[in-house]
Amino acid sequence: MRDHARYLRWCLRQSKGIAIVKPSENLVRAYLQKSRNAIKSMEVNAEASIIDWAVSASYYAKYFAVYSLLAKIGVKCEIHDCTIALFEYLFRDTVPRQLIRELRHSKEDRVEAQYYPLVEEVRLEQMMSRTKSFVLDIGEIMDGLDSESIARLRSRVKDLTATSRTH
Repeated sequence: MRDHARYLRWCLRQSKGIAIVKPSENLVRAYLQKSRNAIKSMEVNAEASIIDWAVSASYYAKYFAVYSLLAKIGVKCEIHDCTIALFEYLFRDTVPRQLIRELRHSKEDRVEAQYYPLVEEVRLEQMMSRTKSFVLDIGEIMDGLDSESIARLRSRVKDLTATSRTH
């Protein structure tokens, strides 16, 4: 976990890395819409047997849902790996570990599909089902956030910021 904290501190120092911002319901809605659009793209591409783009859209549906969750808290990050690491840091005690692993795995699948010929068979129905479930799970997490839990999560990011300055 020490290396994880070091990586998050690195993310905080990057110009497009982790930053505390004002929570924004407009951004929450916008990124949820992007997530829904990515699901539609995943379905259309899967139907047309354009597997690499279906895999990519699956990842982006998940990523945009997580980005929406962070917008609700008032945190932004434009570096995908940092966003995923922050999601894990903030929610590792409250979400199933499988959800975090699934997001990481989905990103790896997207990179593989984007840059290399797909060698292994993609189980499209399973991927699409898991993507929709993931997005719903993130929505439930968001629905469960109240002002107290948002303040607690923001405080955890501020704690990271404070330790970032001392290291």
